[in-house]
Amino acid sequence: MKYLIIACLIVSGAFAANAQAAKPDTAHVPAIVFVNQDTLLNNYDYFKAVKVKMQNLAQKAQDEITAKGQAFQKEVAAYQKSVNLLKPAQKAAKEKKLAAEQQQLQNMQQNTGKQLQDIESSENATLYDKIAAFLKGYCKAKGYKIILTYSKTNPSMLYGDGSLDITKDVLVGLNAEYKAGK
Repeated sequence: MKYLIIACLIVSGAFAANAQAAKPDTAHVPAIVFVNQDTLLNNYDYFKAVKVKMQNLAQKAQDEITAKGQAFQKEVAAYQKSVNLLKPAQKAAKEKKLAAEQQQLQNMQQNTGKQLQDIESSENATLYDKIAAFLKGYCKAKGYKIILTYSKTNPSMLYGDGSLDITKDVLVGLNAEYKAGK
C-alpha cells in the first residue's frame, strides 16, 4: 500500500458531490499540484479500514497456524515418549504420518501467506482506483493538469512548494465520498 503512485491527467468524469459546480478560473490555478501520500494514507478512512481488515486477517491466520503447530508439536512429543514401545512397522507408519502432517502445516503457512498477499494486492488496486477516480473529477473541477504524489518513504518528488499541496482538500473529499458510500 505504500507504493501508491498517483498521476492525474484531465479526463472527463463527474466530480464527487462536494465539488464546486462552477469552472475554476484557470488563469490563477497552478497546472501541477501534489498530494502528500503519507498524510493521505494515514488519514484516509477507507485506507484505515483496509489496514485494520488486513491486520485482523493476518492475526486470524497466524492464530490458526500457531494452534495447528502446537497441536503438531504435542503429537510429536507424544510420539517421542512412546517410540520405544512401538513395533518397527508402527514406528514407520507414525513417522510417515507425522512427516505428512508437517508438510501439510508448511503448505498451509505458504498458502496462507500467498492468500494474504493476494488480498492485499487486490485491496491496493481498489485503493488506487478509488483515489484515481476521485482525482480525475477533482482535477477537472479545480482546473489542475497534473497531480503528483510525495512520500518520504518513496520520494520521487524531492520538493514541492506548500502552496501546491492539496492533501487536506483531497482528504476531505475522499473521506466524505467514503462515508457516503458506507
